[in-house]
Amino acid sequence: MIAFQVEKLAVQIHPDGAALGKAAARFAAGRLQSALEKRGSANLILATGASQFAFLEEFRKLDIDWQKVTVFHLDEYLGLSDQHPASFRRYLRERILELVKPRQVYYLQGDAADPQAETARYEQLLAAHPVDVACIGIGENGHIAFNDPPVADFNDPRLVKIVDLDPACRRQQLGEGWFPTLDDVPKQALSLTIPAIMRCQTISCVVPDERKSEAVYNTLYGPVSTACPASILRTHPDAVLFLDRFSATRLES
Repeated sequence: MIAFQVEKLAVQIHPDGAALGKAAARFAAGRLQSALEKRGSANLILATGASQFAFLEEFRKLDIDWQKVTVFHLDEYLGLSDQHPASFRRYLRERILELVKPRQVYYLQGDAADPQAETARYEQLLAAHPVDVACIGIGENGHIAFNDPPVADFNDPRLVKIVDLDPACRRQQLGEGWFPTLDDVPKQALSLTIPAIMRCQTISCVVPDERKSEAVYNTLYGPVSTACPASILRTHPDAVLFLDRFSATRLES
């Protein structure tokens, strides 16, 4: 494992996705345990997508007192049922939450009858449950949650909003196999904003695979700019970027 720091952001490079997943799971679990010891409860955000498979597989194996943990997630497609194969609610239920059974799970209802009211409801829940650990990823276009470059706002007044998905983001969702054609990929989503993520006490950012290597390079060595929204992570006081040797291929030695 190679470790270094870029501004405030700690970076770890692991030999493969499995090692990355184990390291990130141990880190997140440790920070959750600290919150549980300090307060008796903890609040957690979980990400979805193909990049999170190894992390979630390891995370659910660890000895965490899930009955004291409240879980949120980052985003959900607008208008998509929670039974759809691409639904992030379904993803989290099947990959971890039905297995570990947290005390409480608050889902973003992408198919709510009133999406604006749903964003307001989720904002109130987030405000009432300050998040101890956010487990996130980075998109091929540098997004965090669904804050693609055209809609990312480092000073967003909202915690949750409806966003337009840019073409690169939609192509990534197609490429990962979640939808049969590009036309099937929704054009909008509900997403936590960048300030909602940055206010979390700790951020664990898991980014495997060579297709993310350009976004990783821009995150670490480009300007802190909404052109690569993940670059803002360099300003967080307790964030770790977990890479494998493939996602780190463009980094300076």
